Amino acid sequence: MISPDLSGAEFRKSSCSGGGDNCVEVAMNLPAVVAVRDSKDPSGPVLTFTPEVWRDFLKSVRDGDL
Repeated sequence: MISPDLSGAEFRKSSCSGGGDNCVEVAMNLPAVVAVRDSKDPSGPVLTFTPEVWRDFLKSVRDGDL
């Protein structure tokens, strides 16, 4: 498996985070990759998803399936 280049990732917190420290940050500015990390550990591990998988995940959350 090839790891995507995340050097240009622009991570942002969700607008629903309420400004707290227990958040995830998402970078959606990379081609063909959505990157997700823990806001408390910005140099830690990053999960990556295809935009399609990320969209399906968000839909499942909004629909109450998760």
